[in-house]
Amino acid sequence: MNHYQSLNDQALAGLLQTGDRQAFTALYSRYWEKMVIVAYVKLQSTQDAEEVVQDLFVDIWNRRGNLQLRNSFHTYISGALKYKIYTFIGRKNQELARSGSLAMEDICRNTEEWLSYEALREDLEKAVLELPEKCRLVFRLSRENGLSNQDIANTLSIAPKTVEKHLTKALLHLRTALKSFFFLFL
Repeated sequence: MNHYQSLNDQALAGLLQTGDRQAFTALYSRYWEKMVIVAYVKLQSTQDAEEVVQDLFVDIWNRRGNLQLRNSFHTYISGALKYKIYTFIGRKNQELARSGSLAMEDICRNTEEWLSYEALREDLEKAVLELPEKCRLVFRLSRENGLSNQDIANTLSIAPKTVEKHLTKALLHLRTALKSFFFLFL
């Protein structure tokens, strides 16, 4: 194992692509604690941070044969961790929204208002799923995670104008897709 510790990240990543478990273990040992600290800063929970980093390393191992490094391994794993954190936060927000929806359901179970709300929510989700992948990601980061355009641009490494274009496209699509729903109330 000492031999692996002396190798640089690029050499270890090359060995990892061939399925070398010791190279993976060396990268894991080298980056685990650093990545947990970064995740903790964003999530403010040691348990959540460790879960996200563990998922990240499982994904790296599972995709080892297709690992394409355009830059350094450190750049790759840092970017991958960012996406894992945002996905984790989004999943937590959805769980909170579901628990809030259950409370609302208890209050409004048999009312017409509840049925209208559910129909609108389902139509909205369908319309969001029709968006192109990048547009949908930008929309969810903005509307569901509450990120600013600049934060989204930084997270996805795209220009703020591109974020604005994706949001404009998403809102136009949603307006068109949900137009029939709003005509029911007029």
